Amino acid sequence: MSAARLVRSLLGAGVALLFVVAVPGAQAQDRLPRIPPDKLTDAQKKAIDEFKAARGVDVSGPFVPLLRSPEVMNRARAMGDYLRFKSTLPPRLSEFVIIITAREWTQNYEWDAHARLALEAGVKPDTVNAIAAGRRPDAMTDDETLLYELTSELHHHKSITDDTYARAVTRFGEQGVIDAVGITGYYTLLAMVLNTARTPVPAGRPPALQPFTR
Repeated sequence: MSAARLVRSLLGAGVALLFVVAVPGAQAQDRLPRIPPDKLTDAQKKAIDEFKAARGVDVSGPFVPLLRSPEVMNRARAMGDYLRFKSTLPPRLSEFVIIITAREWTQNYEWDAHARLALEAGVKPDTVNAIAAGRRPDAMTDDETLLYELTSELHHHKSITDDTYARAVTRFGEQGVIDAVGITGYYTLLAMVLNTARTPVPAGRPPALQPFTR
């Protein structure tokens, strides 16, 4: 019996089934690996040079698949230059927002890169572990709680309530709110790219995040 017929048979018999959503980013296949140097176009070579000049490092992570569209890659890099390194949120809070986004997308490359940075910036281990498990952390700071509520509303309801917005503006200012939304959106873009490419966690490290059950 085929898998599809088996599922239909079980459902017809009233058997409850639990489906696990397959998340591309959790798989070990790399659809868009690094392009060999002899295969690079002139536009891609120029984009790599611009990336190295701006960041001082070689292209890696989500920028490897993004290089297939070199203009998109460098425009994304430019946005990240501000949101990652110069936003009004301190590193503890920006990394906190990033790992919430990585968890929402079950993006293990993103999580592997930023969970460590979140801990180094001062996010408590229990908070990081709770986010990894898909739970609301118990002992967040006041500003973490507010950002958790703001980003969770965006991810799950696609909007922000008046109460959350007012409290966020009071605490972070209008620029801070936009920066928080920008970080959420930017790392959502990178998570979508990484999940599409199925970019593996580097150095053979096991993925820390498990897919959500639905």
